[in-house]
Amino acid sequence: MKWTNALKDYQLYLKIERGLSQNSIESYCLDIEKVMSYLEENKISSSPISISSDEIQQFIYQSAKSLNARSQSRLISGLRSFFNYLIFEDYRKDNPLELIESPKIGRKLPDTLSEDEIDSIIQAVDLSKPEGERNRAILETLYGCGLRVSELINLKLSDLYFEEGFIKVTGKGDKQRFVPIVATTVKYINIYKTEVRNHMNVQPGFEDTLFLNRRGKQLTRAMIFTIIKQLVEKIGLKKNVSPHTFRHSFATHLLQNNADLRAIQLMLGHESITTTEIYVHLDKSHLTEVVEKYHPRK
Repeated sequence: MKWTNALKDYQLYLKIERGLSQNSIESYCLDIEKVMSYLEENKISSSPISISSDEIQQFIYQSAKSLNARSQSRLISGLRSFFNYLIFEDYRKDNPLELIESPKIGRKLPDTLSEDEIDSIIQAVDLSKPEGERNRAILETLYGCGLRVSELINLKLSDLYFEEGFIKVTGKGDKQRFVPIVATTVKYINIYKTEVRNHMNVQPGFEDTLFLNRRGKQLTRAMIFTIIKQLVEKIGLKKNVSPHTFRHSFATHLLQNNADLRAIQLMLGHESITTTEIYVHLDKSHLTEVVEKYHPRK
């Protein structure tokens, strides 16, 4: 079996069997491409079926020189998944990464914004420009619904159930969930729809896409990052802010206001409650208040 053939088969497996997004698939396959490049550069002829644990370990050792612990761990995890797939398909009997340990890494807590900082960023939007109302609606939706940037740019007009108080969100692996939407977010989306979007020349194929660029097509992930970066610089905020920061802030603020962790998990679309539990670690003062309020020996 050649590496290129194994890679193509693995891509199909990740898409069809695992239901992963294109971004996740590309990330997994990049790990395998790194192994392929390493083997070619070092004139090693091992195939996906014959490559040994020692050869993989040597590759990881070389890669580790330019990677931090978190990136090393992700690389090992990605390769382990690929070889588990080969075992699943009966191409191999063993996983060459079975005895290779990932470096110990601490749990990375996500950056968050205060409510005042979020208000300042949104208020910095220039509403005199044509894209102003759109950008304000985008930020309100990111924060108000806790969306991933990919979920935001793929949001459809037909996904808006304002009368019921929900929007339908298509998340990782095309899994759909309904997320509550607050009146403020509804108001700004409706302003954008009626005052801006209804007067645009929408290109064929994007008639149902909610947020559009000036050419009447779907916005890119990069454009959302750029919008936020420019606003953060405009107000002089010294924080590393991305679209995901709004999602983290959404979850953190809900938790601080005593929202149920299970409810937050459902709104964020996390498969495991363990992923959502990271927000518990963000605000120790909140935990102190809970103990003081509810513990029988307070």
